[in-house]
Amino acid sequence: MSIHTLDDSRKVTTFRLSEMKERGEKISMLTAYDYTMAGIIDRAGVDVILVGDSASNVMAGNITTLPMTLDQMIYHGKSVMKAVKRALVVVDMPFGTYQGNSKEALASAIRIMKETHADCIKIEGGVEIIESLQRILTAGIPVMGHLGLMPQSINKYGTYAVRATAKDEAEKLIADAHALEKAGCFALVLEKIPAALGEQVARELKIPVIGIGAGKTDGQVLVLHDMLGMTQDFSPRFLRRYADLNAIMTEAVQSYVADVKNSDFPNEEEWY
Repeated sequence: MSIHTLDDSRKVTTFRLSEMKERGEKISMLTAYDYTMAGIIDRAGVDVILVGDSASNVMAGNITTLPMTLDQMIYHGKSVMKAVKRALVVVDMPFGTYQGNSKEALASAIRIMKETHADCIKIEGGVEIIESLQRILTAGIPVMGHLGLMPQSINKYGTYAVRATAKDEAEKLIADAHALEKAGCFALVLEKIPAALGEQVARELKIPVIGIGAGKTDGQVLVLHDMLGMTQDFSPRFLRRYADLNAIMTEAVQSYVADVKNSDFPNEEEWY
């Protein structure tokens, strides 16, 4: 396996992402929620780090992303930002902080930017959230959109199945994507939709389109804990596991426990 060596330490910006799309360079994106992991993936060369409300699932053990609060997202965002030197850092706006109230949306976005020092925010939805999107943009805050499967709307869907397989939903997704671009989004995430549809949207939009289970778009995003094999109970078709840290960490902890029980740890070289 060839290992990518980072040869460009310049800070990734929203403008650089647009340049990457123009020259056909793919964009790599992963989630992170804490200082240690964010530092590792930033040094490894990932382009974009998403402080996702998926922290609700992988960090807090919730079934959905809905319980995440603005204060919690700010805590995770601040932790990540302390470690990152190169990657563009995007913070998810959690459920209830922007839907239906554009003034609250702006206030929430400003809090995220001021308190985390992140580069931009991400919100879910199409034409329904355009008013909130436009108000946030008036403050000069870059916004990444998110269409397709939108986890904050899971109670509406009732299932995590592939979205936009029907013609009417696919047409709405395309219209929403263009509306988000026109309104001023600098990039768009497409989650769990047919590959042909994801690739069509990426072709039609000038802004970068980053997919997760959406075909070969301008970039890809995965949840860090999933791609490292730390989580074991989540195996969607789009997930490629690049390591099995669950097994490695379990073995390490078992070895530690055994050494303590057998009085092998600590030894003379490990005490004062």
